[in-house]
Amino acid sequence: MGTVTRVGYIGLGNQGGPIARRIARAGFPLTVWARRSEAAAAFAAIADVVSTPAELGAVSDVVGICVVSDADVKEVLLGPRGVIAGMAPGGVVAVQSTVHPTTVTCVAKYARERDVFVIDAPVSGGAQAAEAGTVTVLAGGESAPIERCRPVFDSFAGNVFHLGPVGSGQTAKLINNLVVAAHLAIAVEAFDFARGLGVDRKEFARVLASGSGSSHAATFLSECGFDLGEMWQHSRRLLAKDLDIVLDVAEECGVGEPPAVVDAALSYLKGRSC
Repeated sequence: MGTVTRVGYIGLGNQGGPIARRIARAGFPLTVWARRSEAAAAFAAIADVVSTPAELGAVSDVVGICVVSDADVKEVLLGPRGVIAGMAPGGVVAVQSTVHPTTVTCVAKYARERDVFVIDAPVSGGAQAAEAGTVTVLAGGESAPIERCRPVFDSFAGNVFHLGPVGSGQTAKLINNLVVAAHLAIAVEAFDFARGLGVDRKEFARVLASGSGSSHAATFLSECGFDLGEMWQHSRRLLAKDLDIVLDVAEECGVGEPPAVVDAALSYLKGRSC
């Protein structure tokens, strides 16, 4: 019998929380840490709770990070209280947040000097997919640490794609989110256009779902009753952050932005929810 992989998880929100629960249900010994004690306490029945990220690193072979911002990633991973300081040589950190690729490459360089591997492994699919165990993992990094994480990923993911070196997963996720924003804008405008021309939006949604114009965004809007409510403001804030990052990455690489996609994405970010 092989050694059981000990897993640590930080970031127990709408997406990270369901992921952590699925990891525990799959039988991996789980340790969690959160800034808010009540967030970690909710996992006390299925996981060990520790006081610092370094303590979590010390008892984990693989650590998943699903926090909001680049600053959050650096805070929980770096420094004497960070995860990397506590991890034994050979440990792996999977950054599942959506952040700037440079953030992950810099953290990975810092970690390798301490014989710890960092990969980027952001997920796509949202909270419902995390609950169902069907998110998509967009991995970037060396093959060996990614394969070491794969059994853990399989506990909550339907697909795992290896996109290339460290940072590639983040770049792919950022482009994905750019397309998501563009699709939402197109869907909002299409449903408004249909209604203005006297076509029932619900029936038109069924037409799109069964035809060549189908998109996840159109289906999602229809299922929400054509009103995203508070989710609209939340999604706009996060997608705006990601749009800023991906355009920054494009500028750094000397690659022109795709105007049609960017214009559509900006239309959604500045517009309304249908």
